[in-house]
Parts: sequence; structure tokens; C-alpha cells
Amino acid sequence: MTGFLFEFSFWLAAPVWLLMIFAPGWGPTTRIAGSPLTVVPILLLAYLPLAIPVFPELWTAVSRPDIDTFRDLTALADGAGAIWAQVIAWDLLIGQWMYRESRRLRLSPLLTGPLLTFTILLSPFGLLLFLCVRATRTRRVLRDEFAAAASG
Repeated sequence: MTGFLFEFSFWLAAPVWLLMIFAPGWGPTTRIAGSPLTVVPILLLAYLPLAIPVFPELWTAVSRPDIDTFRDLTALADGAGAIWAQVIAWDLLIGQWMYRESRRLRLSPLLTGPLLTFTILLSPFGLLLFLCVRATRTRRVLRDEFAAAASG
């Protein structure tokens, strides 16, 4: 059952990722990606069933964090599965924020799609790249708005 829940956590998130990458301008995508409730199925159907059986070990790992305690938690199948489901949920929330920001800044889906795909695979790297793109785009937008205000 642990192996199934491990994989299932990703498949619960996959539809939202697919919408953000392949249908970014579709109305329902905007509503779905705008809701933090997208992670609730992951939490209820994958995280909790994996985390509850190892809750004492999980609590120890988060209340007194050190590498050995964390290693002990991840040595347990349910512990590793719970951490994975948590990562999937947080990655999805990060991806949703990136999607909303990219829409707000009017970034091309041809740029945003690969950034979101990279975030699925290696979220810290994807987020850092997106933050660089976002900073560049924000500077450009502010510069253009300043130039328009100064000339008009």
C-alpha cells in the first residue's frame, strides 16, 4: 500500500501541472491554479495515510531535527512516503504561485511551461530560475511604466 500511495501522491498533483503547462490560458486552469485546495486530496489521500502510522517518528524528526533522526524517519517506507507526499504538495503550491505570477507578468507560456516542468523535477532549481525571470521582467515592466509616465 505504501508504494501505491507514494506514486498516487504524484498522480493527484499531475492534472493541475498538466493544466498549468498545456492549457495556461483556459479559464478553468486559472481558477484551479488559484486555489490552495488543490493539495487537499494529496494531504488526505496520500500524506495522512502514510504519516499517521509513523507519527511518533515524524514528530521526533520535526520537533528535534537532526540528520540522524531524519535518516531514521526516511528509512521507514511510510516515513519516506510521507515526506514524498509532503514534497509533492509543496511543489504543487510553488508551481501554482509561479503560474499565477507568470500570468500576472504576462510571461509567455513557452517560457513558463519549461520552468514549471523543471519545477516538477527539481523544484528549488525551477523556483530559483523563475525568480530570476520574474525579477528581470518586473524591472522591465517598472522601467517601461516609469518611461511612459515621464513622457506623458
